[in-house]
Amino acid sequence: MTTVGEALITLLEAHDVDTVFGIPGVHTVELYRGLARSKIRHVTPRHEQGAGFMADGYARASGKPGVAFVITGPGLTNTITAMGQARADSVPMLVISGVNATPTLGKGLGHLHELPDQRGMMEKVALFSHRVIDADELPGVLARAFALFSSSRPGPVHIEIPTDVMVKPADSIAALLTNVAPPEPDAAAIIEAARLCAAACRPLILAGGGAKRAEAPLQRLAERLGAPVVQTANARGLLHRHPLGVPASPSLKAVRALMAEADLVIAAGTEFGPTDYDGYSDGGFVLPTNLIRIDIGTDQLARWPARISIHADCGAALEALLAEIGKGQPPSDGPARAAATRQAAFAEISPSLQAQTGAVEAIRDALPGSIIVGDSTQPVYAANLYYDHDRPGGWFNAATGFGALGYGPPAAIGAALAVPDAPVVCLTGDGGFQFTLPELGAALDAAAPVIYVVWNNRGYREIETSMLDVGVEPVGVSPAPPDFCKLAEAYGIAAERIVGIDDLADALQRARATGLPYVIEITVD
Repeated sequence: MTTVGEALITLLEAHDVDTVFGIPGVHTVELYRGLARSKIRHVTPRHEQGAGFMADGYARASGKPGVAFVITGPGLTNTITAMGQARADSVPMLVISGVNATPTLGKGLGHLHELPDQRGMMEKVALFSHRVIDADELPGVLARAFALFSSSRPGPVHIEIPTDVMVKPADSIAALLTNVAPPEPDAAAIIEAARLCAAACRPLILAGGGAKRAEAPLQRLAERLGAPVVQTANARGLLHRHPLGVPASPSLKAVRALMAEADLVIAAGTEFGPTDYDGYSDGGFVLPTNLIRIDIGTDQLARWPARISIHADCGAALEALLAEIGKGQPPSDGPARAAATRQAAFAEISPSLQAQTGAVEAIRDALPGSIIVGDSTQPVYAANLYYDHDRPGGWFNAATGFGALGYGPPAAIGAALAVPDAPVVCLTGDGGFQFTLPELGAALDAAAPVIYVVWNNRGYREIETSMLDVGVEPVGVSPAPPDFCKLAEAYGIAAERIVGIDDLADALQRARATGLPYVIEITVD
């Protein structure tokens, strides 16, 4: 007999799942029955939050949904933070949990890991949550999840299976595979958008995370229109060193001035979130009036009114625009406008932020084509303001949107397993690293060659600065860091300590040469 738990693994394989992240427990034993003999790789984090963050990093790096297996109760509540981050950044994540036996649910009988209403809790953070009661439901709910991931704005989905349902027979279960795609861009909207593009003298493109896999049509459209391309943090890596690229935050005055001077703005895959567009909370962001919005999510299009809204995948919409516009003579001042903005934006950030950006540039230049997974730490904040990465989708972090500390160390493991040929660097601070420090062990178990660069300024210095700026006496901002090198060595991971960034490039080369996890601690004054 094939059980529901065994059928789940077969169905996941049919949906091209090759890796799951999870910690087995008494409420998920039956989900693991078919896993050992499947082709799916299982990675064991040290905490369920790590499972969620690993699935997030895997999804961002690969473009495929990340999958986590967690137990009911504390396992699932531990995963909620990672699901919140995935929801904020539109990351496809499938979380499959157990739940207590069906007859006990909602009765408050005191069973192990019991929650009053587990699914009701998950409905507040997941795009949808479904409880499987019968084996026949399983193919349909998985098909619904994967169709959502491929055809609309993605995020976390939760499926729970009661322990008594996991062991039910499921011999006749077959996968329901869908090829659901995003809607095609509306022809009338494309024609009208092309007309506006042809009439524009100072066009501008705003690229968000939704455009990070559409580099080729984005670049061609920018060149066709002579339009500078401003990239939010999740879009960095697009148009690296291109004359029209502006790898700077729309929160900066220089970028806002560029937006204000534009007579047409095309916003591709960006939600106009405050952490990108109003990072200083000064209220200075003004929505462009002559605006074309392209987004896969109807909810996003509804939140910010535009002259023209195009509901489609960014790549498809940009290709359609290119086909409609034809070949014309672009405005000649686009590169000059972009260059002036780049120069002004970099000059606008402080010398200390410029120096911190230099640390990120040192990583990029030492390991070209790397994936840099950031945590909430000073060099990441600085680079989110201004930094030009060299790989589309290769710069991502949790310092925007939901902003979960401890994201970087486990997410980097997921990224390294998703793209094994790329160098993967986790850039984290001494404070954030301690949130998920035990995941060093998971990196070793999984042979994930993540290079952990720890920016050790002995505390939460960004928060301390924020307190001082508003006249609050700093409290609680100096948690003592451990000796990260000794901790790494306790896990059997090589480590070294450097002072400042002058020796960072050489240290990165030594780390990369090992092909194993490695820790580089940078002590900072």
